[in-house]
Amino acid sequence: MKNYITHDEWCIVEDGFHAANNEITESLMSVGNGRMGQRGNFEETYTGKTLPGNYVAGVYFPDKTRVGWWKNGYPNYFAKVLNACNWVGIHVKIGDEVLDLNTCLVEDFRRVLNMKEGVLERIATVALPGGRRLKIHSKRFCSMSDDQAGAIRYSLTPLDFTDTFVITPFLDGNIRNRDSNYDETFWNEIHKETSFSEGYLVLETKENPYGVEQFQVATGMAFDMRINDLKTDYQSLPVRQEKYVAGTVSLEVPEGKELVVYKYGVNLSSTNYPVDTLLEESKKYLGGIYQKGFDLLLSEHIQAWAEKWEKNDITIEGDIAAQQGIRFNIFHLGQTYTGEDERLNIGPKGFTGEKYGGSTYWDTEAYCIPFYLATAEQKVARNLLIYRYKHLPKAIENAEKLGFSNGAALYPMVTMNGEECHNEWEITFEEIHRNGAIAFAIYDYTRYTGDENYLSEYGLEVLIGISRFWKQRINWSAAQGKYVMLGVTGPNEYENNVNNNWYTNYLACWTLKYTLDVIGKLWVSNSSRLNEIIIKTHFDLNGEMGDWKHIVENMYYPYDDARRVYLQQQGFLDKEILTVYDIADQRPINQNWSWDRILRSCFIKQADVLQGLYLFEDEFKTDDIKRNFEFYEPMTVHESSLSPCVHSILAAKIGLKDKAYEMYLRTARLDLDDYNNDTEDGLHITSMAGTWMSVVKGFAGQRVKDGFLYLTPYVPEQWDSYSFRIGFQGALLKVEVNKDGVVIENISDTDVTIFLHGERYFVAANASVQK
Repeated sequence: MKNYITHDEWCIVEDGFHAANNEITESLMSVGNGRMGQRGNFEETYTGKTLPGNYVAGVYFPDKTRVGWWKNGYPNYFAKVLNACNWVGIHVKIGDEVLDLNTCLVEDFRRVLNMKEGVLERIATVALPGGRRLKIHSKRFCSMSDDQAGAIRYSLTPLDFTDTFVITPFLDGNIRNRDSNYDETFWNEIHKETSFSEGYLVLETKENPYGVEQFQVATGMAFDMRINDLKTDYQSLPVRQEKYVAGTVSLEVPEGKELVVYKYGVNLSSTNYPVDTLLEESKKYLGGIYQKGFDLLLSEHIQAWAEKWEKNDITIEGDIAAQQGIRFNIFHLGQTYTGEDERLNIGPKGFTGEKYGGSTYWDTEAYCIPFYLATAEQKVARNLLIYRYKHLPKAIENAEKLGFSNGAALYPMVTMNGEECHNEWEITFEEIHRNGAIAFAIYDYTRYTGDENYLSEYGLEVLIGISRFWKQRINWSAAQGKYVMLGVTGPNEYENNVNNNWYTNYLACWTLKYTLDVIGKLWVSNSSRLNEIIIKTHFDLNGEMGDWKHIVENMYYPYDDARRVYLQQQGFLDKEILTVYDIADQRPINQNWSWDRILRSCFIKQADVLQGLYLFEDEFKTDDIKRNFEFYEPMTVHESSLSPCVHSILAAKIGLKDKAYEMYLRTARLDLDDYNNDTEDGLHITSMAGTWMSVVKGFAGQRVKDGFLYLTPYVPEQWDSYSFRIGFQGALLKVEVNKDGVVIENISDTDVTIFLHGERYFVAANASVQK
């Protein structure tokens, strides 16, 4: 673990420049607004350790799949989320010296991400190679109110000299992804132009043979310069190079005077505008934010963040590390996905890095939807589900490529447009439980919101496609006298190609039962719409429903009678059963063991059986959950970011409060403390929702049953108190929990009935209850 980030309730603070950890800090201090985002790179030149990163939502490149042995069904490409044009850059030359903190003596340094306001700020005092001293002060944000724009206030103050400063704000499209093959680039230049203090660069992704659309992005900049905040006359000399435009300004700056550069940037993409209007629209958009100016843009941006925090903040008293951790996770979730565009989703790295392609995983349905259900408008979670509905034809195509038929749908492991683009066979084609996560998300959404109309509008069609897949993927075993599912990978990716993974079998049958239930509901409530769906999907009402019922009633689930635990898969007990304490000096095993050794071991990457007990806890007795937890958790190495939160929630439920807190802190500070030595690649955005769940579903025991909100909160021993806000069926509740009890305040105009520690309470609009 790394412990160089200062603990602070609202800020991520780097006191002193930690050059060796700079790429980690760049990840931690990324800023975004749902449409675009940037890593926390310096504006000026930096020749030290750095990973420049600028990203535009929805823009990607289909990079050719490269495998040694091609198998039928492999996807043709891997979707790379592209590092886009660098709009934040400002080259600085003072006399004959280039400003570069890698060659300067850094005397004082403080870099702060203010999460309350969504602003990245840096203040530093440096000595140039020649010994002259300089103060740097920068502020940067991606606007939450104008979500295709960002702004920078960048200032330089010579402390003991007067000299000519040559300032060159630029746009640079000569960028590469870190994971590029053979340093290839993915952008072609379409257009460039500059004027007095403006520049525009239009880039297009390279052609591809896969029928994936080419994207264009128009990036624009405008800048202004002042000395001591007074208007300054200057000339800007245009610079035009390949995929690069800039404006160069030379100004003499007296000792002690502050030179301020205001830089405004926009990124408009062809996903939102026709290509023939893209340049003009970018000019119009840039003109609008330039007219607003930095201070008004900043004020509107801070107000937008204030409105977000009103709905989703969690406060913790008595544990500043925990407080910083939860706000860090909520902040990055809030700036990664806003729910404004149903075509977008939540990449595992968001706008903070390129690893994993930045595409859509099952993490969205399993981990993120509960967060957005409780902390955002209903349309946000609904749009995440509609995203999958619109990909249903592609999911059917994905299944057809593997030999499935009759409208069976296999949703992709990784995708940008609904098409599978992940090429590890044991993950892509065996980790099929992701199909069930999408079905469960539909259930979770309708249960939480009461929006049953979603089922008739969109949900049932998806459920039928997924259920048809499960029916064809399962086969009858004469030897077992049961249905079985062979050759799968469960959530524990440290085992591949296993038979009868308990979680996958259980989830498949649950999906079949749920789809049957939904058909039954619509039969009564909306038979005309049900008939439309039956005709559209060519559904055999009697035959298919009969097949599904037979599978549900005759599925095989591996179980050990002696231990009374559900076996992760058939034959699991053939392994040597050890605990993580037996290999303490060899962890993390994914960095110290061969893959062969990992696959043969009993060690578990993340919750597998326990994932099922978490999702379907009402179907199991508490003693059963506890027994399985105590069997599997000691074998779990938690080398997936998705692991600690599930264990924290279950531990809280079964009364293992110390374990619940241990797992909470691990998920809350996973990136802040770089637990897995990989924060430099970008943050674990989708697992951040698990941190929120650890508090709200874990310590506060939030559940929804029969249309009512249930809470069973307690205060971890390490805290004095905590509070959070959740929306539920039109009401917004503030829940405060301390050692003496609970106060629930309804801060909305909607009445609501809840259950607190099993007792029913009516909470009137703008009223409160206390227990």
